[in-house]
Amino acid sequence: MGTFRVAIEIGDPQGQRWETVQALVDTGSSYTVLPRPLLEALKVRPHTRAVFLLADGRQVELELGRAWVRLDSQQEFTLVVFGEDGAQPLLGAVTLEEFRLAPDPVSKRLIPVPGLLM
Repeated sequence: MGTFRVAIEIGDPQGQRWETVQALVDTGSSYTVLPRPLLEALKVRPHTRAVFLLADGRQVELELGRAWVRLDSQQEFTLVVFGEDGAQPLLGAVTLEEFRLAPDPVSKRLIPVPGLLM
């Protein structure tokens, strides 16, 4: 399955200041991961910590906060993980579900999907 990146905008808690990043669409990541310096510059504050399992089997404890994420004309206030200084931005599964989007790896784009209430 192919990977691809999309441009997303990250907003401060008030939704007044925005920064654009190229994020790797990663349904294997529970949450959206962003570099700590970006989140700190936007005055996003962590409110909890959680343990995460990495692809290589290691476990790490990282901080989580909430930031605005904007894709096209939609925006959501979502959980974000404070990544290392040089962390690759990742657009995770929770944020994708909040936007009701799914990856189309063949066309390398995000496609709308209906929400589920089963």
